[in-house]
Parts: sequence; C-alpha cells; structure tokens
Amino acid sequence: MIRFQQVSLMRGIKPLLESVDVTLNPGDKIGLIGANGAGKSSLFGLLRGELHADQGEIDYPAKWRVAYVAQETPPLVRAALDYAIDGDITLRRLEADLAALEAQPDSIENGIAIGNLYGALADADAYTVNSRGEQLLLGLGFTLEQMQQPVASFSGGWRMRLNLAQALMCPSDLLLLDEPTNHLDLDAIIWLEDWLKRYTGTLLIISHDRDFLDEVVNVIVHIDERKLKRYSGNYSGFERQRAAQMILAQGAMEKQNRQRAHLESFVNRFKAQASKARQAQSRMKALEKMAELAPIRAAAEFSFEFREPLNAPNPLLVMEDVNAGYKLKDEYGDQVGEKVIVNNINFSLQIGQRIGLLGVNGAGKSTLIKTIAGDIDPVTGTFTTGKGLTIGYFAQHQVEMLRHDESPLWHLAKIAPTVREQELRNFLGSFNFPGQMVTSSIAPFSGGEKARLALALIVWQRPNLLLLDEPTNHLDLETREALTDALAQFEGTLVVVSHDRHLLRATTDQFIIVANGKLQPFDGDLDDYKDWLFQTKLGKGTDVLPVHKDKSEDLPKVAPVAAAPVVDKRDQKRQEAEQRQKTAALRKPLEGKIKRLEEQIAKRNEQKAQIDAQLAEPGIYDAANKARLKTLLTDQTFYTKDLAQLEAEWLEQQEELEKL
Repeated sequence: MIRFQQVSLMRGIKPLLESVDVTLNPGDKIGLIGANGAGKSSLFGLLRGELHADQGEIDYPAKWRVAYVAQETPPLVRAALDYAIDGDITLRRLEADLAALEAQPDSIENGIAIGNLYGALADADAYTVNSRGEQLLLGLGFTLEQMQQPVASFSGGWRMRLNLAQALMCPSDLLLLDEPTNHLDLDAIIWLEDWLKRYTGTLLIISHDRDFLDEVVNVIVHIDERKLKRYSGNYSGFERQRAAQMILAQGAMEKQNRQRAHLESFVNRFKAQASKARQAQSRMKALEKMAELAPIRAAAEFSFEFREPLNAPNPLLVMEDVNAGYKLKDEYGDQVGEKVIVNNINFSLQIGQRIGLLGVNGAGKSTLIKTIAGDIDPVTGTFTTGKGLTIGYFAQHQVEMLRHDESPLWHLAKIAPTVREQELRNFLGSFNFPGQMVTSSIAPFSGGEKARLALALIVWQRPNLLLLDEPTNHLDLETREALTDALAQFEGTLVVVSHDRHLLRATTDQFIIVANGKLQPFDGDLDDYKDWLFQTKLGKGTDVLPVHKDKSEDLPKVAPVAAAPVVDKRDQKRQEAEQRQKTAALRKPLEGKIKRLEEQIAKRNEQKAQIDAQLAEPGIYDAANKARLKTLLTDQTFYTKDLAQLEAEWLEQQEELEKL
C-alpha cells in the first residue's frame, strides 16, 4: 500500500501540503483532484522520487515498478512503434543483454546464459510485443502507416500520445497519469477507459474530465487547504459526499457560534460581580479552549453567460454538394491538386439547433468545422451563409493563436477599438482577469487562463453560431462546469466537437457523425457511439495490457463489425428535445420574473436604507419635526411590508424554478 505519514511539502515559500496522512490500498484506482496550483503534480513528483518531503514519510513497497508519462519527447528518427515499445524497460534490457552475448565467441557458459535470456524474453512476452504495441497505438489513434514514421515527424500533441503509449507498455505496479486525456479524441479516451478498467496495478490519475473519472476510478483523493482527504467511490460520489460534509460543517459552525455567543454574554454580564466571578472565569476558560471551527469552503464559483445574439438569420447557412478538404498548391501558390476529406456534404443549420459532431480521429471533424467557419474554402460545391451570420469559432489550437507578448486588455481592445477601456476592464473582470492581470502579458498564464481569455473574446462578439472544436482542453473542472452552464443557456446555434461527454450531454440535442468520408445523422446517444467504436475501430484493440502477473487471460473479446448500429431512437430523441424545449419555455418567464423581483427588492432596500438614515439624524424626534417623522415612519412601514411581500414572492418563484 501507499502510506503518507505527517507529510509536509513546500515549493519555494508556498506550502502545498501540511502534515497530511492518507493510506491508499493496492489495486485502488485513485482520482487526484484539487484546484490549480494545489499541488497535484508535486505529489506525483514525491511518488516518483523527483521531490522530497520537507517532513514526514511516504512509504510504498520498494519492489513496485512505477510507470508514468514523460513530459518531454526528443525529436528522434526512431519509428513510433519502436519508441512505444521502449516503455517496456525490462524487455529492452533483456534484448540488449542478448545482443551483447550473441556478439561474443561461443562457449558453454555463453550458451547457457543465452538460453536463460531466451527464457526470460519468453516470460516477458517478447514474441508478442510488436502486435501488442500496434494494438495499443491503434487504440490511441495512430494508423499502421504512422507507426513506422519517425518520432520527430509528429506534432507536440501526438508526441504526448507516444509518451502515454510508453507508460502503458511498461509492466507496472503503480501507474501515474497526469491529465492523460488532454491530447486525446473521444474515441481514444473511450479506448483508454477500457484499458485502465482492466489494469490490475494501483492507478493514480489527475484529470479534469468528470465522466472519465466516473468510469475509471473507485477512490477520490482531494487536495484542499493543504490536506489530503480520501473519499470512496467515483467523482460523482465525491461531489455528493462533499456537499453533505459542507452542510454538516455549516451546521456545526452555527451551533458553535450560538454557544460562543451565550458564553460571551454570560462573561460580559457577570465578570464584575463577585458572586458570579468563579462561573465567569470558568466560562472564559471554556471560550479559550473552544476550537475555532470553519465551514468547509467550496471552490470560488466562476460563471459567465453568452450575451443574446443581435440577430438570427434562418437558415444560418446551407452547404450543397460540398467537398471539404484542402487545395494543394505549389511553391508559387498555384493550385496543383486537392485533397478531399469529407465529400458530398448537403447540410443546413437552422436557428436553435444544438449539434454534437462525432467521428474517430482523422475522420474530418476539424476540417468540417474549419470549412463552416470560413477558415478554409470548400474544394467544390455551393456554400451560402445567411445575412447577419456572426460566428464564434473556438479552434482546437485557439490558445496558440493568442499573442503571448500582449495582455488580455490588448486582445479585447483589438476587436472592440471604440469601446471605453473601463467597460473592457469590467468585462474581463467577469472572466476572472482582475487588477494588474488584465494589463499583464499572457505569456506566464496557465493553459486554462489562456483558454478562458479565448472564450471571453468569443463571448464579447455576441455570435449567433458557435463552432467549438475541443473547447475544454486546458480547462479545470470549475471552468468546464461554467462553460457547460453557459452553453446550456446559449440562445443561438451550436456545433461542438468535444471529448468531454458531460458537456456534450448537457448542451446538445442531436448528433451527426463524420465516418468513411461522409457526414450523416447518428441515430443514438453517446453510449451507442461507444458501442459502435468498440465494434468497429476498437474491437481488435481491447486486449492490449502490459505484461503483469495478475493479468486475466479470459478477457471478453468483441467481434468487429463494419457498419454503424441501427438504433431507432428518433422518437425518443425527438421527445427528449421537445421536453427540453418545453422546460426551457417554462423556465424563461420564471427567470424573467425572478430578475424583475430582484431589481424591485434592490430598489426597495435602497429606499428603506435612505429612510433609516433619515430616522437616525439628530433631532428627528423633536416636536418641530413631528410631521416629517410621521411621514418617515409611514414610509418605513410601507417599505418593510413591501420588501417582505417581494421576498416571499421571490422565494415562491425560486421554488417553482427548482422544481423544473
């Protein structure tokens, strides 16, 4: 087991952990969560031996093999498949030892040693390692052709997939994964979930993907207030337990405050009386001994909303017989050919549609989004947009398109040059860019802060069509939840590509799929899509586990099939969409009433405060001010009663809204 005993850790002058104790059992699948900067990656550093605790001990079996994802990938000419297999360090060492022995002159001793090595290689599954490596890389989105390409030819995101492949190839007792889904598509994430469910060692994983955590982990360790708190169950179970703890802690604090007030009242009243002096002293000691309880604090909530679009053309756009792809040009800029990714697209977008775009890696989702956004022209076909169409486009690499040497204020002023600076500052402040942060260079910002800025720039433009290609990359759980809530309330049209299934379920009404070079409706939900992936793309790659003593040989196999499932759920999906529309239609007037009531309550509070201030003026109760006093008291009574009535009505409307 892994045991933390009174562990404290400082990074510079910042304390990350203070006297923490926690025990993790062999075979646990643990999700490590906490706010950005809380110390999650530093805790991984402790387990890898790269960092050392300032005090306390971390203990786990010395014989455990630890695997983790390297953060750097050298630009090697080595083939991707060979690089992935390099993760099995024991196998590579045995191969090197064998090569060294075979290069030596023949002898009896040498022959025996070679025979022993061949036995060790067989035990290490050396004769199936290539097929295991291929299946693993297929699951992570690589083609057979790509596996033979040099590591140096891949982009940063694909190199991180190769590093993940190395970690999975390594036979291990403890596997440490830090945000493994950041560079993966939905199909690769679903494959990884299945792999990790069948991993027999101890898994410790940092992730901001709540669905991924729910599927994989059975323990949550939460870093909060420099402590580690263990919760049994998945992420949803953690949220329920955490909410219950907060309610209990708040109740305990309120009870203690009542006890404290009672003791203080007694002391203040009787400490000067000789007959009560002893009791007063006793209560003063009780006050001193009373431990200060503080409520469990939830993370500071971040929220935003998309402003209502200025207009709404219908249809927003129409694509007729469009081939989406790239026009190939020579060094002089002349077209010399074309590469079609998605062909014969006949597609239109209507007001209020909310579409999730599905498809395996490389199918053409991003190409389609770029074509709709106008980033690339259609290769052939007719593409018509409605008058007044305003597109908000979040590209897969949107963060990299920002000017890292400029500030958030500079970025917003560039698209709103005539707006007062204070208005721009106020807007950016609502996206958690306060004070000097708004005028500072974004170069040192975290990936999540840069992504939040990119979202702010889109919100400012009041789009009626949102095109989002993996918008949750780099976002923490809190900001993902804020984005999900904002998209659910968005009054325009939405097309989204995302590996975050929680976001897809909460914000979309229908799915379309890019498969085999075609765009077509997908009659099913995300569970159907998962089944389809395993039956088609992933059916042959489900049994790709590292060599491990406890590995089961009887894992279920899914026979691959070629076609998407015929799932007749149109009526169900239509009914669900109609129900959501009915609910939204019922919510809107209630939300309007609540907003108006809040405005009236604020106005009445201000009026009552003015009356109270006048009633506190010197001489107001003199006979000369009798008439004015009578008017003020009458107004005070009226505002007090009206406030009570408005607040009761507000509470009633809130209860109705909660029922919906």
